[in-house]
Amino acid sequence: MQKYNIHTVQKDETLKSIALLYGLDKDALKLFHNNHCAVKDMILINLNGQKELFVPRTAVADKNNLVKFGRGNSLVFQPETTVRKYSVVITIEKGDNKSELKYETSVRWLKTEKGHHFFEIDRTSNLYLNEEEVNEIADLLAYRTSKILFPLQISTDEHGKLEAVENAEVFIKRWPAVKEELYKEFEGETVDEYCGKIEKVISQPEAIDLYLKNDYFIRALFFGIYQRFGPDYKTEIMTAFPVVDNAIEPRYKITLQTDPLKGETGLITVEGSGKLYEERDIDDFIRRSPFSLIIEDEPIMNEEGTFRLISYMKGETLLPESLYLECSIMLQEEKKISVSVSGIDEN
Repeated sequence: MQKYNIHTVQKDETLKSIALLYGLDKDALKLFHNNHCAVKDMILINLNGQKELFVPRTAVADKNNLVKFGRGNSLVFQPETTVRKYSVVITIEKGDNKSELKYETSVRWLKTEKGHHFFEIDRTSNLYLNEEEVNEIADLLAYRTSKILFPLQISTDEHGKLEAVENAEVFIKRWPAVKEELYKEFEGETVDEYCGKIEKVISQPEAIDLYLKNDYFIRALFFGIYQRFGPDYKTEIMTAFPVVDNAIEPRYKITLQTDPLKGETGLITVEGSGKLYEERDIDDFIRRSPFSLIIEDEPIMNEEGTFRLISYMKGETLLPESLYLECSIMLQEEKKISVSVSGIDEN
């Protein structure tokens, strides 16, 4: 994130007049500029040929361009009345193999109670695999059986991070009608297999939560970016993401930061980047071990993986307008998941 703005000095401007323009103390402006400029451009007493001045990022003539933070420079998640439709692209890469899934979905705020937010998520399009509508029986059955979960109701914490599925009891009620339709269209062992899989999921609340935690779109959208960023507009957090199939998801240490100044489009930006931070090594993940098989007092942490996130919001309290999340881990070859989410304008 950019830490300062640059003011181009106009004819007849003085250090005092520029400071007044931005609502700054003259000496504070001089100190800030001198801390960021080259030695030859430092201000001794007053301006003396300087063509540009470094000014604080939050020093702007139009205060409407500043992000309105809560206490501790926090972004406060208050998504009341939010209704959004998104286009989702999920890319899964492992070595040279690459698959791309596309679909559209809607997200509607339901209620807020005691710091928890409740949403309804629905799929609003067919599924496309590598630019073609899914038609292979296995892929089609996986998609069709999973649709029993939608409309899906979930809850988040105050930071906008996924907590739990809230309408699990309706899935079993929906299933007989869905199953009947599937057996009208398909037959054989394959449909038996996929129906058996989804029946195991919906019969156990714990299994439903685990199933939904592997939904890359939901995990990306409800990542929990509404944090307290502090005086430097950044914070360090530990997070996990289901980049591999493991009972305990790989953990990443990332730095989240936000820009106190809205961009030219008026959007608020939150960026995150970091590395894998795990006691488990590559072999542990290949074996799908939930913990390190070697116990050490001061283990050498496995950092063979990266995490990147960028999110844009129209308002300080709203769901993202768009976002991109990318997560990787090294196994025998690199495994990478990327999630691209774009808001669809309603006309």
